[in-house]
Amino acid sequence: MGDWVENSTKKGWLTAIFELGAWFGCLYSGFLAEILSRKYAILVNVAIFVVGVVIQCVTAVGGSSCIIAGRFITGLAIGAISVNVPNYNAEVAPPEVRGSLVALQQLAITAGIMVSFWIDYGTNHIGGTGPTQSDAAWLVPLCLQLIPGIALGIGMVFMPFSPRWLVHHGREAEARKVLSSLRDLDQEHPLIELEFLEIKAQSVFEKRSTAEKWPHLVALTPMNTFKLQFVAIGSLFTTKAMFRRVIVAVLTMFFQQFTGINGVLYYAPSIFEALGTSSNTTSLLATGIVGVAMFLATIPAVLYIDKLGRKPVMLAGALGMGTCHMIIAVIFAKNEQAWAAGQHKAAGWAAVAMVWLFVVHFGYSWGPCAWVLISEVWPLSNRAYGISLGASSNWMSNFIVGQIAPDMLEHITYGTFIFFGMMTFGGAVFLWFYVPETKRLTLEEMDIVFGSVGVARADSQRMRDINREIGLDDTLRDLGVGDDNNRSDSSGDEKLGGSKGKIEELERKN
Repeated sequence: MGDWVENSTKKGWLTAIFELGAWFGCLYSGFLAEILSRKYAILVNVAIFVVGVVIQCVTAVGGSSCIIAGRFITGLAIGAISVNVPNYNAEVAPPEVRGSLVALQQLAITAGIMVSFWIDYGTNHIGGTGPTQSDAAWLVPLCLQLIPGIALGIGMVFMPFSPRWLVHHGREAEARKVLSSLRDLDQEHPLIELEFLEIKAQSVFEKRSTAEKWPHLVALTPMNTFKLQFVAIGSLFTTKAMFRRVIVAVLTMFFQQFTGINGVLYYAPSIFEALGTSSNTTSLLATGIVGVAMFLATIPAVLYIDKLGRKPVMLAGALGMGTCHMIIAVIFAKNEQAWAAGQHKAAGWAAVAMVWLFVVHFGYSWGPCAWVLISEVWPLSNRAYGISLGASSNWMSNFIVGQIAPDMLEHITYGTFIFFGMMTFGGAVFLWFYVPETKRLTLEEMDIVFGSVGVARADSQRMRDINREIGLDDTLRDLGVGDDNNRSDSSGDEKLGGSKGKIEELERKN
């Protein structure tokens, strides 16, 4: 790879081109999932991913242009899959385990990062760790990407279509059959009827919301679907109250990335080498511990986030991460010359320990909580587009950090940690003064916080009308489950409303 790993600017592009591809993938993910189905969209992106990996794997004979092109192509696939897979999971999973699946997904991501670090550590020994090292040391990790990609593709072949997508496209009989198979219940079972009607209510709600705002885009044609993605996101900028939500979503994801987390994850071996570790092998070993630390730190977050709230946990994480950055900067500034002379190794390991503590603070706070936060600030009719906007901000910020981090580490050394430390403290200030606590707030209460009173109430009234129209209220009364007159939005978010609460109550009665 020559200059592409020795020149800091080119190294940044080599890393960040993946995130740039992921940003584009995030943009087309919703369109592809709507016109092809969630299942086929995932399969298409798996195929794109495999093509990208194969192109990377011929880098040894094709040159550096192959790995650049391959990483951009795999980025396209991962950006889209990072949106499509969670949506598919949420739409096929029983309502009572959807929250657990979100937590499991976050754990799976950190577990994958951890495994990848240890694979890098192991393959680093192929052919030796010195000048005799084989190209296989970096080619094998590239090739191993095919295993999870192909496994996902094979698994999806045997998975059903999303019931929600089927209902939305008028294939209701097939949706009932899929729900029956997924829940292992007869199609006539009351749980199947209840969940089917909840899905239908949500679909009708979305269609009527679209018809009210953009009547010329009601027909589910590919061109209308494509236009709707941009028109709907553009509408988020048209009122002051909605724009405040945009600021929360976009800047929360901006500050999540500008904590420097992916600068640390992408360039951890280089960082640890700069902090005075004795060899590349030792740096990779320290990097492996980064993966373990973040994985373990994520576990309490997914267990206690609903008890502690989002804002306090994220504030604690930001203060912890910012403090770690500053301590690393001080240690770096005092010992940089000594490390170059092979001295003060203990100080280097103290800085390494601060990096480990930094990823722990990220793992329990901004890692999982930022995604939860940006999903909760939107009215029901705008939620899908608002989350997409936040995800787009995340990938673009990720791209910028990946691009600038190598040059910063080379040219301003310890100043890199001061920069990310100040950005992290800035994120804490933004969180403290501008972002509301979203734990247990109804959508109507969120309207009051953001100054858009009436939006959620109108959504709720429309949903109540739909529930009566399609017979959902009658079904609930016949089943003797709760009093549906006080349901706030049927979004599934409130503790006492939505399909999750109703179905869980019915299961308890049965």
